[in-house]
Amino acid sequence: MPLTVWILGDQILSPHPALQNLETQTSRQEIIVLMIESRSQAQRLPYHAKKLVLLYSAMRHYAEVLRASGYRVDYRVAANTFAVISSHRQEYRTDRLVTMAASSVRGRRFQNSLLSKLGIETHIIPNTQFLSTIYDPLPDVAPGQAVRQEQLYRGMRQHFKLLIDDQGQPVGGTWNYDQKNRQALPKNLTSPKVIHFEPDSLTKQVMEEVDQFDRLTGSAEGFDLAVTHESALRAVDDFLTQRLPYFGTYEDAMRQRAPVLFHSKLAAYLNIGLLTPLELVQAAERCFYDGKAGINNVEGFIRQVIGWREYMYWQYCRLMPGLAAENYWGSANALPTFFWHGRTRMNCLRQVIQRVLDLGYAHHIERLMLLSNFCLLAEIHPDQVYEWFSSAFIDAYEWVMAPNVYGMGLYADGGQIASKPYIASANYINKMSDYCQTCSFDKNQRTGENACPFNFLYWNFLLKHQDKLRKNYRMARMLHNLKFLDDQEKGAVQDQAQQFIEDLEK
Repeated sequence: MPLTVWILGDQILSPHPALQNLETQTSRQEIIVLMIESRSQAQRLPYHAKKLVLLYSAMRHYAEVLRASGYRVDYRVAANTFAVISSHRQEYRTDRLVTMAASSVRGRRFQNSLLSKLGIETHIIPNTQFLSTIYDPLPDVAPGQAVRQEQLYRGMRQHFKLLIDDQGQPVGGTWNYDQKNRQALPKNLTSPKVIHFEPDSLTKQVMEEVDQFDRLTGSAEGFDLAVTHESALRAVDDFLTQRLPYFGTYEDAMRQRAPVLFHSKLAAYLNIGLLTPLELVQAAERCFYDGKAGINNVEGFIRQVIGWREYMYWQYCRLMPGLAAENYWGSANALPTFFWHGRTRMNCLRQVIQRVLDLGYAHHIERLMLLSNFCLLAEIHPDQVYEWFSSAFIDAYEWVMAPNVYGMGLYADGGQIASKPYIASANYINKMSDYCQTCSFDKNQRTGENACPFNFLYWNFLLKHQDKLRKNYRMARMLHNLKFLDDQEKGAVQDQAQQFIEDLEK
C-alpha cells in the first residue's frame, strides 16, 4: 500500500527528513508526497505579498525537484487543509501518513488531531529546522525561571563545536565580542549591493496570483528573492564574501539609503527550509579559519543564528500559548494608522515603515530600536503590534514573532525573555543612524512643538513606570537621570506625551 508524506510549506528541506528516513525501507514509487497551498491560512492576516510569493514559488519549485527525482507529488491549492488530506487519502488509497512536526503550536495541534480524525496510521517525526530540537542545553528549567540567551548560546556552541578550541573553550578566549561590535557606521563606508534573483516564469505566475488576493500588505511587484535551494546558497555566498567581514562591527548601524547594510537577509530562507542553521553557521565559521572575516564579525553572526534564533524558538515552545496573552505594562493604545501607509513626520519611522511595506524587510535593530521602541513607549497594545509585525515581514512566522514582539520588543512578558526593556530616546537613534539629520523634529529637544516624540515618550515612560523599572538593576542608570528633570519639565513631558498619544488615535 502507498503511504503519504505530507510536507508543510515552511519545511521544504533538501533532503527532507521524512523522505530520507523512508527511502531505506520504501521505494519512491510507493511514496505520495502531499503539498498544500492553504488559502485559508494565507488570509488569516494581511500578509506581505512578497512573503506569499516566496513561500508559494519555493513550494512549487520544490515540487518540481521532487518529481524530477522520481517522487509522485500531489500538489493542491485549497481552502481547507483537512478536507484536502481526506480527499488525497481517498484518491490515492494510502494507509499511512508521515509528516514532520510543525514549528508552530497551532500547526502541531492540528497535526496531532489527524491521529483521531483520519483513522489511519500517522507518524509525526521531530522537527529538524532548529538545533534546539536536536540538542537542548537547558532541559530542566523550572516554570517561571528566567533563562537568558547566553546560557543556551554557550551550550549550543560547545555541543556543535563552533569556534571552540580543543579544550572546549571559545576561540579567542571570549564568548562574545560586543565591545568590538555595534559601532556607528563611518560616513565614508558604503555597503555592497545585495544579490537579486530575476523571477522565472513559475515565479511570475505566482506573483500574478498573489496580487489578486483580497488581504495583502504591499505588492508582489519587484519580487527578487531566491526560491530554490541553489539560489539560496548563492545568497549565502554573497553575504559571506560581501558583508560578513563587516557584519558584527556595524550590526546596529542604520542608514536611510541602505536598508541591508552588512546584514545577511537570509532569515526568510532559513524559516522555510531553503537553508538550515547548521550549514549556515559552519560556512561562516570557515570564513574565520580561512582568514576571510574577523572573529568578532563571525561570532556575532553565529550568535544571531544559534543564539538569538534558537533562543526565540526555545522560549516560544516553552512559553506559548500564554506568552501571547502577556501585557506587563497594561498597554492599551491603538496602533497608529501610519504603520499601514508610512506617512508620518518622524523621518526614521517614515523611512523604515515605507521600506517594510515595500520590501517586507528591515534589519533587526530597526525592528527593535525604532519600531518596537516606539510601540513600547507609546504603549501600543501588544496584540496589535504582533499582528502588524506578523503581517508586514517576509520572514514572519508565529514562532519567531511571538517571542520577539511580546518578549524582546515590548517586554510585555515582564522579563521572561529579555533581561531589560529596550527603550531609547532620540540620542541613541542619532548616534546609530542618519535619520535625524533630515527630520523635521529636533533630536535635542525634550519638549516643545519640534521636540522629537522619542524624547518626551521616553521620559514619560520612565516617569510612569519607574516603580516597575526599579525592580530591574539594568535600568538604574536610566532612572538615575530622572533627577535632572525638575517638576515643571516632568509635567511638560507627561502632558506632551499624553497629547501625542491622543492625537495618534485621531
